Amino acid sequence: MKSLTIDVKVRENLGKKSTKELRKQEMVPCVIYGGKENIHFYAHENAFRKLIFTPNAHTVKLNIEGKLTDAILQDIQYHPVRDNILHIDFLQIFEDKPIIIGVPVKLHGLPIGIQDGGKLALEQRRLLVRSLIKDLPDVLDINIESLGLGKVLKVGDLDFEGVELVDNPNNVVASVKLTRAAKGLDEEEEGEEGEEGEEGEEGKEGEEGKEGEGKEKGKAPDSGKPVEGGKNPEDGKKPGKK
Repeated sequence: MKSLTIDVKVRENLGKKSTKELRKQEMVPCVIYGGKENIHFYAHENAFRKLIFTPNAHTVKLNIEGKLTDAILQDIQYHPVRDNILHIDFLQIFEDKPIIIGVPVKLHGLPIGIQDGGKLALEQRRLLVRSLIKDLPDVLDINIESLGLGKVLKVGDLDFEGVELVDNPNNVVASVKLTRAAKGLDEEEEGEEGEEGEEGEEGKEGEEGKEGEGKEKGKAPDSGKPVEGGKNPEDGKKPGKK
């Protein structure tokens, strides 16, 4: 993993008055812990820009008045209105002790779901890993070619040599979501299948209706007796005399 060197100065006074004075001069009060003792120091806010305003992950070499100390950024506080840096906490690191740090995620490949009309969504831009300094990667490379439409890739599905993933195994890292266009296509296909089914049913009903009409022919409307020659047998008889 890449490392940045930042020149800092030790703080001689630690009171609130001294802290306010440093901030007026655009200096950032800091502390590093994790070693034999905590060290309080400061530097101009511009010295931390490459460490904070970047998508990459870095370890830090703090040049504390000529003495280099390896560390990682542990916590940072911003002003609630102006967003300028108020305070930074660093954690001292050692080559033989594993550390936890956020590492950027980098996706590779064209998912199958994209070819089917889906849209790729990166849900986690960084993942927390536990590892020795020498094994820390600059990025976590993830191949997503097999990710299908409507499918998700979770932390528990990933495995990297030399590092342990700390995040919840059920956290979603990336997904291929169904777009409106893909939804509309599915609805049209379903509609066509439904129309074909209805037409088949209507055809059967028509045939049954014709058969029924054929059966009804040749019957008298009232008695239901068969008609000879299409005439009622009572026709042609004269009425009897009184």
